Amino acid sequence: MASDLQAPTEPSRAEPLPAEPAPPNWNLDELLASRRWIQRNRPFPHVYAQDVFTAEFYQSVHEEFERIEREHPEVFQRNMEGYDASGASIHHFRDGPLGVFVSREWHDLIATVAGVSATGDINAGMHHHDPGGASGWPHNDLNPSFFASPPPRPDEVRMENSGGVAVITGEHQPGTEVREVVRAVSLLFYLGNPEWESGDGGETGLYADVASAGRGPTVGVPPINNSMVFFECTPRTWHTFISNRTKPRNSVVMWLHRPKDEAVRRWGDENIEYW
Repeated sequence: MASDLQAPTEPSRAEPLPAEPAPPNWNLDELLASRRWIQRNRPFPHVYAQDVFTAEFYQSVHEEFERIEREHPEVFQRNMEGYDASGASIHHFRDGPLGVFVSREWHDLIATVAGVSATGDINAGMHHHDPGGASGWPHNDLNPSFFASPPPRPDEVRMENSGGVAVITGEHQPGTEVREVVRAVSLLFYLGNPEWESGDGGETGLYADVASAGRGPTVGVPPINNSMVFFECTPRTWHTFISNRTKPRNSVVMWLHRPKDEAVRRWGDENIEYW
């Protein structure tokens, strides 16, 4: 399904948990510039924030994104079915500024604001849309994901495709125990974009229902640098990417997760959108 919050590129074989130093601890009190995150209820509850990080830290994230595009273009793959963008996992770049998005500190902050009890499992990546990218169609992100057991400790996170488990398919290496979870929070952070003006497109469209899609989004979140939107995933969190007519659009996308049985208790198995 075409998505503005589509899963980052998944390798053909799930990767073992990398043998690398633990990522740094992030002092968000020093990195966050604005605490005025706005809770909106239309067309469904979501949080919007501008000037998320200090100018200095945002610049470092922006420059890291550009460095990866320039020095490692091969990691941006166009293999997300039905999605007119290229994507790359943050997995191998977590020791740089982009690592803040896959830190336990960030995970816990977003989970707290969204009001969810998340598992510590994170799926996160970078997306690039060339100018003229095709619009997607509304979907709700209430999808299952798969991670290795045991669950992360309270001070850890588990990233996609690590521990021998493919996040989308659940394919795993022999002897690996697999946990099925469900997306709990979707987040999109905009960075490295030309100055946005009304009419440029590239927004994240939020919809009251699928039937209204033909009339355009109820709310369009513009891709303004150092801003973000996130929301709890429910059966009615309809959203999608709106075509960027003349300018490229870059973003970081990520999902937090909840135990599957919790999602089933709240909404029923029939409302989980299986791949």
